[in-house]
Amino acid sequence: MPDHQEVLSEVVIKFAGDSGDGMQLTGSQFTNNTAMLGLDLATFPDFPAEIRAPIGTLPGVSGFQLRFSSDRIYTPGDECDVLVAMNAAALKVNLKGLKKGGRVIANTDGFDAKNLRLANYPEGVNPLEDNSLANYQVITMDVTKMTREALKEITMGTKEKDRAKNMFVLGFLYWMYNRDMENTIQFLTEKFGKKPEILESNIKALRSGYNYGDTTETFTHRFTVEKGKMQPGVYRSIMGNQALAYGIIAAGQKSGLKLFLGSYPITPASDILHELSRHKAFGIKTFQAEDEIAAIASAIGASYGGNFGLTTTSGPGMALKAEAMGLAMMLEIPLLIVDVQRGGPSTGLPTKTEQSDLLQAYYGRNGECPIPVISASTPSDCFDAAYEAVRISIQHMTPVILLSDGYIANGAEPWKFPSSEELKPIEVNFKTQLWEGEEKFQPYLRDDKLVRPWVVPGTAGLEHRIGGLEKQNITGNISYDPENHQLMVKIRQEKVDKIAQHIPHQHLDSGAEKGKVLVIGWGSTYGAIKSACAELQQQGVSVSHAHLRYVRPFPSNLGDIIKNFEHVLIPELNNGQLIKIIRDVYLADAKGYNKIMGVPFTKHELVDAIQSVISGN
Repeated sequence: MPDHQEVLSEVVIKFAGDSGDGMQLTGSQFTNNTAMLGLDLATFPDFPAEIRAPIGTLPGVSGFQLRFSSDRIYTPGDECDVLVAMNAAALKVNLKGLKKGGRVIANTDGFDAKNLRLANYPEGVNPLEDNSLANYQVITMDVTKMTREALKEITMGTKEKDRAKNMFVLGFLYWMYNRDMENTIQFLTEKFGKKPEILESNIKALRSGYNYGDTTETFTHRFTVEKGKMQPGVYRSIMGNQALAYGIIAAGQKSGLKLFLGSYPITPASDILHELSRHKAFGIKTFQAEDEIAAIASAIGASYGGNFGLTTTSGPGMALKAEAMGLAMMLEIPLLIVDVQRGGPSTGLPTKTEQSDLLQAYYGRNGECPIPVISASTPSDCFDAAYEAVRISIQHMTPVILLSDGYIANGAEPWKFPSSEELKPIEVNFKTQLWEGEEKFQPYLRDDKLVRPWVVPGTAGLEHRIGGLEKQNITGNISYDPENHQLMVKIRQEKVDKIAQHIPHQHLDSGAEKGKVLVIGWGSTYGAIKSACAELQQQGVSVSHAHLRYVRPFPSNLGDIIKNFEHVLIPELNNGQLIKIIRDVYLADAKGYNKIMGVPFTKHELVDAIQSVISGN
């Protein structure tokens, strides 16, 4: 058949189907295949909220968006070039995100009368037949029928054979985009090596999908994306939760401390527990506790015993851990609390992203309880953010909150990973004897950073008492004295404030040092803000971008940066949280732009928002 090759600079594909159709696996395999080609990429997995929504319904649609490009990219794309729709519900939910003229690859078996009814199409209406998709290029194929045909010699049941439909689609896309299948075959071999029938069915379906594209006369176009213009180096594809786990492991190795994770499973943080549990060789102990309170309490105990304790959770779990966080702050011992944010309040939107826990991280404990807050911005940045959070926790003897979110946690991008030699050492100083001139151990005698000594229990001559009751300054004895309580509250706050002297100055991610608009972001808004600012800067618009890693305390020069701009815009995936703190600390007339839909910003939303600030609207 004629084979027309077209070279593209980038492609955005959305895989969508029922939650049992394997769209996440399909997307992740295409992502890994893409990463091997040296292309830049960004992904956005979109899970249904229910564990198992009714098959064929709108709430049960599972999606995976992948953007890959020969140029640097920072978001998974505002619109898709290709939508793979395994059923009618998948088409209905995702069609609004497809470019005009884009391709729809539809599994016709998923558009029968039952599926159309479940997707709430009117009786007798089929979008594949009523010309409603005239603005798109529609490719129809009966994936179910062709998968069953390909597997007719395998003795599995029909239901089991149908589970390989996603591999047929993946094989077809490998053909369409000129890809080699070997990495997926290797993955399947490792995953199903002990289940030969399942392995054979998946590989056969994969190859059948590829051969279908190669032999049918319906398709005459194949596409190639040019190799990426990436900085030279060794890369791997990394997801946010993975990178966060690796950052914690690296910090443990560099500090020489054993790691203890006390955790209770919760979406979307559970993968950190799973990942760390695979690396016991690095001196890591993982403990799945009976609840969130036991999880953090066990981690506090580990840190008190001279290890580095950490706990992982999401918003509802943060609320349960609040009292114990206050205890760790009073004890002044290292502890890392990882909050992978999701839509709230209460149980909220378990599988959707949001940045709505910032005020909880800042203020959500009883009494005056200052805890440093660090924020990760991208999947690969989770490594550096976690490493830095551990460093601050150890060297300043304080619990630290690390904020990620569902978008970062489940997204993937290429990561040029560092060598061990490139990582800054994390110095740990246990006190093992009395200092010169010290007649009796004083557990709250502080250094110039206001940091108290860390003593492993049982160290001879350094016996001491700790707990949640107020401490007398220096001695650590229980004290109810009013003046002492005020002094200790002020000291603990000043200790956290002093961290600003030991972190880097805030830098501008892009734009001039002075100008019309400064866009301040934190967390997963990074890619959309960076892309929007880049587009406007190319048009000559005076806009600059600062993205915060250190949210408490702020870098010492942030106030000076803010003063250099006429307007400040703060986009957040919440109802306005960082903006409250910025206004409070710097008395800045910042403007907010908020989205609370469980999905990230698009570049064009932020372009419009920045232009509105400039025009005074």
